[in-house]
Amino acid sequence: MAIDSEKFSNDNVDLKEILNSYLKHWKWFVLSAIVTLIMASLYIRYATPEYSAKAKIQIIEDKNSSSELSAFQDLDLLGGGKNKVEDEIEILNSRSNFIEVVQSLNLNLKMHSLGNVKDSEIYKDRPFNVNFIENDSIIDNSEFVFFIELSSDTDFGYSLERDSPVKMFSFGKTIPSEIGGIVITPNIPYFKKFKGSKIKVSLSPIYSVAEGYQKKIVVAVADEMSNIININLNNPVKQKAIDVINNLIYNYNRNAIEDKQAVANKTEQFINDRITNISSSLTAVDKDAEELLTEKGITGSGLEVGAAVQVSTASRQQLDDARNQLQMVSSLKNYVAGEEGYEAMPAFDVGSGAISGTQAKYNELVAERKRLLKSADEKNPIIVNLNEQLDQLKSTMQSSLASMERNVGMTVGTLQNQVGRIQSTIYSAPKNQRELTNITRQQQTTANLYLYLLQKREESQIAAASSPEKSKIIDHAHLTSGLPVSPKIPVIYLASLILGLLIPFSVIYANGLLDNKIHSKTGLEKLAANIPVLAELPRLSKKDEILVKKEDRSVLGESLRILRTNLDYIINSKKVGKNNLIFVTSSVPGEGKTFLSSNLSMIFANTNKKVLLIGADIRNPKLYTFFTSKDVDKLGMKPTRNKDAGLTEFLYDESLTSRDIINPMLVHNNTIDVIYSGKIPPNPSELLMSDRLKELFEEVSEKYDYVIVDTAPLMVVTDTLLISKYANHIIYVTRAGVTENRVIEFPLKLQSEGKLPGLAFVVNDVKDSNLGYGGKYGYGYGKTTKKWWKF
Repeated sequence: MAIDSEKFSNDNVDLKEILNSYLKHWKWFVLSAIVTLIMASLYIRYATPEYSAKAKIQIIEDKNSSSELSAFQDLDLLGGGKNKVEDEIEILNSRSNFIEVVQSLNLNLKMHSLGNVKDSEIYKDRPFNVNFIENDSIIDNSEFVFFIELSSDTDFGYSLERDSPVKMFSFGKTIPSEIGGIVITPNIPYFKKFKGSKIKVSLSPIYSVAEGYQKKIVVAVADEMSNIININLNNPVKQKAIDVINNLIYNYNRNAIEDKQAVANKTEQFINDRITNISSSLTAVDKDAEELLTEKGITGSGLEVGAAVQVSTASRQQLDDARNQLQMVSSLKNYVAGEEGYEAMPAFDVGSGAISGTQAKYNELVAERKRLLKSADEKNPIIVNLNEQLDQLKSTMQSSLASMERNVGMTVGTLQNQVGRIQSTIYSAPKNQRELTNITRQQQTTANLYLYLLQKREESQIAAASSPEKSKIIDHAHLTSGLPVSPKIPVIYLASLILGLLIPFSVIYANGLLDNKIHSKTGLEKLAANIPVLAELPRLSKKDEILVKKEDRSVLGESLRILRTNLDYIINSKKVGKNNLIFVTSSVPGEGKTFLSSNLSMIFANTNKKVLLIGADIRNPKLYTFFTSKDVDKLGMKPTRNKDAGLTEFLYDESLTSRDIINPMLVHNNTIDVIYSGKIPPNPSELLMSDRLKELFEEVSEKYDYVIVDTAPLMVVTDTLLISKYANHIIYVTRAGVTENRVIEFPLKLQSEGKLPGLAFVVNDVKDSNLGYGGKYGYGYGKTTKKWWKF
């Protein structure tokens, strides 16, 4: 019996009873668990296993990360900073990186060897090569599936469906398709291994494959404050997982070096332009000096005046440095103002850390934009966002350079005044000598700047060439275990076992919530607390006899003996009269009142008592039909009906006596008397109100030890209520699994009103598992049966 409302009719919940309501269905739990475990085994058997590959890298803190970007370290050039690990993880796991991985490993083209149950992917040892005639830009965005059947060394079959007929082609011939021509060439080392097999070839868009791997790969920091990054990937093909991780790391380092090299090249180009301009200026100054010496006839000895200039050497050096800085600031400002588009910017420090940082950030975004443009267009939201950031950085840089240009210009003016005061002592020298001195100074300044730029150009290229990789590989990609990580066999078996137990539990629990039926004696006792429940009768199979025999040791026989004992106790407890008139009724037809009336008569007759069975259900007579059924015929007895009249005729015809309607019946060695219902009258209710019925009950009650009356159902017609006043005891039959709990309220209400004297209940058609107290104490004492494990 499932959990239902009758278990909770009082405040004391019997946990053992609740548990027993599940345990008695143990066979369903075992069967469900076995089925789910078998399904789990089949899933594990045919599921595609996945293996885990792992690599470990260390993000290198490049203390001179801008050295190759700056050509002016002695002017407090842009110093490197610690790479933020979180940013590097985003760069490593970027979509552009995975697109490069897919392209380099050709991951958008898959081959599977078809099997009866599951297909196996071919990664390295492919039996043939696939070449597409169409442009890569079209192929990289195409999705196409076809099948190749390797029939011979020279020919192969081609089809678009797995089981469709193939069309034969020769290797090297062009196959027309919706994505253009396809050329298949054999891969000799592995061709024979797959000869005779059918291969599925799948072409997918590169971006979708890249996004798939981007979602599957796991990139995480080893520890909170660590520069170590762990990279994990699960894949059905072991080598593919290793190759993807290794290639991803390689592309990450290569892109970082290429970005630095691009900035260094841009810086070199800028310096070369400056050198060209300065070289022209230096040539012009040298020519001026040459003309002055020639025209004025000044010899080298006249340069002694230059000795006086040494006094202002320190001031002039400062002025030269300030002029160089001003020239660099002005040049960079003009370059930024004239730059159109988004190209890498010459990265050198002009004496401002803010400008240097902005330069570095600008170049990083430019490099990222170039990578993204390989797989996207200018209208892509990511590209548009990058353009806005670059425009903002360029505007910030122009404003900063303009401000710095004004500040450096003021510094140059101050230094010029200081040098002018020192030079006043030189102006007393001859005019020609003074002109020569000025030209010489210009020569020195221009030559110093020229040599300075040459030096920095070389330093920039050397720094770029010697730039280390952005990450250090601690562990190359390798399998974490030789066993697959998916499917997880213990977890699947455990989950299937839990599911197997949960399914019957849920069914039983839901059935209990929806169930409103009586199932056993214990359930009925809780609903009718003050009314005795005399017995419960078992559910009979087709092989069981429906009429009890003498010395019957069946469960039905034992149940009826319990009923007889309990009923005798109630009869004998009342000393008034014989107290032997027993009515048997039910709520509706089909609950077993006729079955109970007949068997109750037989079980009383087994004790050599004189028993009379009366069919008082004159609307729907069932008594004679019951005794003439095939199931009763198996007992080897025939009911006798030597009297044509029945109860109806007796009540209608006053000339008939009780002897005229009583039929003796011999069942084995027991004899009972039976009064059949007779013909169905047109006015049964009025007929049952006849005084002759009362006289009949009084007469037979005195003649017989027990009088069993099979009456009409209470809730269908009023016949039983009309004659219930004659009864000493009323047995109300309920049927397990049919009679609803609320139906019991009807006889209880009638009993409280005094309309059903001596009311008692019997539960019929009870399952074996519910017999006794919840099936724990059933019938069959003295019956020997083998245990199920000994069959």
